[in-house]
Amino acid sequence: MAKTAAASKKAETPKAAKAEAGAKPNALQKPLKPSAELGAIVGTDPLPRGEVVSKVWDYIKKHNLQNPENKREIVADDKLKKVFGKDKCTMFEMNKHLAAHLSA
Repeated sequence: MAKTAAASKKAETPKAAKAEAGAKPNALQKPLKPSAELGAIVGTDPLPRGEVVSKVWDYIKKHNLQNPENKREIVADDKLKKVFGKDKCTMFEMNKHLAAHLSA
């Protein structure tokens, strides 16, 4: 038992302790304002980038917008076309398009 207690104590880094102490959020946690086009999908309130991506994926899955033959490809509906600027987009391109619709 002594080993596990020591191991868990060792696992806590100063960085983790600083984050718990209420340090300023990193770039992924900073709330960003979505554009009107992106706001139609994720809402208009400022959200951290991670939550925006998560909500877009929820929207994609809810509306069955993944290409069944290639799950990495997203087939855009009318709302997503306004964000992506095209009919299809890969999941790897998606973040680039989302970044263009987020502002501080």
